[in-house]
Amino acid sequence: MYKTPELKVRLQSLGVSLPQMDKGRKGGAGPAAGKSLIFSGTVANVPTQSTFVSESPFSISFDDGRYWIAEKGNKLTKVEFPKIPHFYEKQTSDGVPMKKIALLHGASCLASTVCQKCVYYGTKNACSFCGIELSLLSGDTIAEKTPEQLSEVAIAAKDEGIVNHVTLTSGTQSGPDKGLGKMVAAANAIKDATGMPVQVQIEPFKDLSLLDDLPSGGVDSIGIHIESLDEKALALNAPIKAKIGLPSFISMWNKAAEVLGENQVESFVIAGMGEDIKKSLQNMEKMVRAGAYPFIVPLRPIPGTKLQHERPPSPEKMIPYLEKASEIVHDGGLSWKKSKAGCLRCRACSPLPDFEK
Repeated sequence: MYKTPELKVRLQSLGVSLPQMDKGRKGGAGPAAGKSLIFSGTVANVPTQSTFVSESPFSISFDDGRYWIAEKGNKLTKVEFPKIPHFYEKQTSDGVPMKKIALLHGASCLASTVCQKCVYYGTKNACSFCGIELSLLSGDTIAEKTPEQLSEVAIAAKDEGIVNHVTLTSGTQSGPDKGLGKMVAAANAIKDATGMPVQVQIEPFKDLSLLDDLPSGGVDSIGIHIESLDEKALALNAPIKAKIGLPSFISMWNKAAEVLGENQVESFVIAGMGEDIKKSLQNMEKMVRAGAYPFIVPLRPIPGTKLQHERPPSPEKMIPYLEKASEIVHDGGLSWKKSKAGCLRCRACSPLPDFEK
């Protein structure tokens, strides 16, 4: 029998088949093409649609009136699914289906991509793993959500009792603030309407003083995602972020931690893009010293992206990497349990929180 952290790693590395069940969203920002599972005190967003999933030994079975995670047909542990929210059936006051504005992520996070387009998407500078505009092309969302729409959905979701924090992400926008102004306007509207803590996610920009007004703008935490801590892997898969460079990320992490407080800064670190683990861990120490939690996620090959035919790293590679990363996080005094809002508080997409000592 696997311990919970190891089972989560194995499911996220190998995927799980869901016969005759909804397999989750197909595109969008972050790890899409998956579905959230709740088991053994954790929540895990697990690949369900990538090509490698058909070879996975894991599946969901139904027996004795319960769903089970099974490996090669052998039941491992009971599993539940987040309930489909009732607000998905509602519309905003301007007639847009609420499920096109924001979605339930993990077990209790309301998440929205404020701007579903990115200035780099479809260009030579696009991130190879990102499917942000796929859900727009499929008609599952709209190009830009207004603060009014987002606050209405947040009220409906909170009143339903299914969410207690909010994540706002976005494709990078043109302009010196990379779209931060739109994110803060949305965060402010949600905070005024619901009081829920809100995270925004943004690409680094030059004028760090723009971060000073985040607390008064309704922002409680921030995601500043470098994607890889190996410069070569970053250059191949996220060329713009490689051009920004680790020193600029460190400066922004430091500033954000100063403004928002301890443990309110995080950064996605994607495992499985050809990175050197030793180098990644060395740079991870710098990240943690700057106050940012390394939200390690295994590569999610999303159908329709450049990496759609790749595979996540094996459990045998992920487990020792996560064990060492958890030591770095512990030594830096960081913990997912202290996060007020966002992906780290949700923790569904990363196994690292489950490895915390």
